[in-house]
Amino acid sequence: MFWWREQVSDGLWIAFTDNAAGNLALHVGDSPAAVQSRRSSMETELGVAPGSLRFMNQVHSANVGVASTAQPAPPPETEIDALVSPQADVPLAVMVADCLPVVFAGSTAGGGQASAVAHAGRRGLLDGVLVNTVSALRAVGASDIRAWVGPSICGRCYEVPEKMRTASCEQLPRLYSETSWGTPALDLPAGAEAQLETLGVETRRLGGCTLEDSRLFSYRRNPQTGRFAGLVWREQ
Repeated sequence: MFWWREQVSDGLWIAFTDNAAGNLALHVGDSPAAVQSRRSSMETELGVAPGSLRFMNQVHSANVGVASTAQPAPPPETEIDALVSPQADVPLAVMVADCLPVVFAGSTAGGGQASAVAHAGRRGLLDGVLVNTVSALRAVGASDIRAWVGPSICGRCYEVPEKMRTASCEQLPRLYSETSWGTPALDLPAGAEAQLETLGVETRRLGGCTLEDSRLFSYRRNPQTGRFAGLVWREQ
């Protein structure tokens, strides 16, 4: 069920699911009832309240929402690609199948915590979804922010047209890569790490290539695939 899971601070956990957890996305043609059942099973596994795990309507934007028990959740149709929980009191999920799942944790005044998740494909990364997420965390008082970059398509597999590589690397040079078969490519994890480090965010790249690892969903490998999730939650 989990490709990786770890307690990263007092009571706060981060994880990335694998194929054993099944598809967690409602937008890929799967049975909605089956998806909801898997999400409910995930909540049971995490030990969080039924229906509390927040997912997003991801559209490759740089928009950030807020998830708090003190205010209503964004409507399900709201197009966002990052969520911040100012008190880390709402379990969060980001769905991917080649793009970057990035999970954040930070400290707040009085020994509190803040958390966030972000979906960063090429477009979202260049448009600033990670920059905006860090800004949103700092706006709610978070400091000592850390980020975990989960499994995604790697720089040796993410083939792109030469013009796209050139334009992307003009904005973020660390994206530059070449496939293992010698064609232009982009290294999204390296680009994200470089961007986060310039923001003063301690970053851990967990590795894992979605195209190469059959335990993970990959759109490049199979366009009809499901989505796995990056998760952050606090023990109840």
